[in-house]
Amino acid sequence: MIRLYDWELSVNCYKQRLMMGILGVDYESVPVDFYPGREHKSPEFAEINPLGHIPVLVDGDYSLRDAHAILVYLAAKYDPSRRWYPVDEPELLGETAQWMLFAEATTNTASAARLHVNLGYDFDIEECRAGAHRLFRVLDEHLWFRERDGLGWVAGAEHPTIADIAIFPDVMLSEEGGISRLDYPALRRWTDRVRRIPGFVVMPGIFPVGDGPERADPLSIA
Repeated sequence: MIRLYDWELSVNCYKQRLMMGILGVDYESVPVDFYPGREHKSPEFAEINPLGHIPVLVDGDYSLRDAHAILVYLAAKYDPSRRWYPVDEPELLGETAQWMLFAEATTNTASAARLHVNLGYDFDIEECRAGAHRLFRVLDEHLWFRERDGLGWVAGAEHPTIADIAIFPDVMLSEEGGISRLDYPALRRWTDRVRRIPGFVVMPGIFPVGDGPERADPLSIA
């Protein structure tokens, strides 16, 4: 069985839990005391990942680190539809890669602000917040045009890709870092669509969309 070296409050670990939930992949979560224990920096954990980062995924004899690399692996190996990592569609694959790099930027701004507020990480909070707002404006406008064209996801397909999974938790938990999403309506509608994907899993601060009028989104995944 797959093992995921995991911390419940990590957005990068959550991306893997979400992807495996959607794909129906069984796995064992191996808790790592990221805070306050800093177990990921211990000599013992260095045997698993010498860079001292989580998540790490172990699948049989194969071990992989880095959140977005793991998403690529999971989708390539466990998605028989080949839609989440669309290797058969070069243009869509290129777009997916482009937005995966965008997710690195949301992690370095929105999620960094959350780490500063919640765990006291030494980041320039105002720079993180300003950077996140710049990215959210770009993404909100992009998603508005997608919706106008009848599409609901960050890459140009009628279905989500791993790029949606990579960006989603950074956006959803941005309020914890003092970054409001009130001015980004298309961004909020997109987060609702992600939360309706079959197999969606929760983490503290991220919940599925409940019953109510918001379920009327015509772009919601079937």
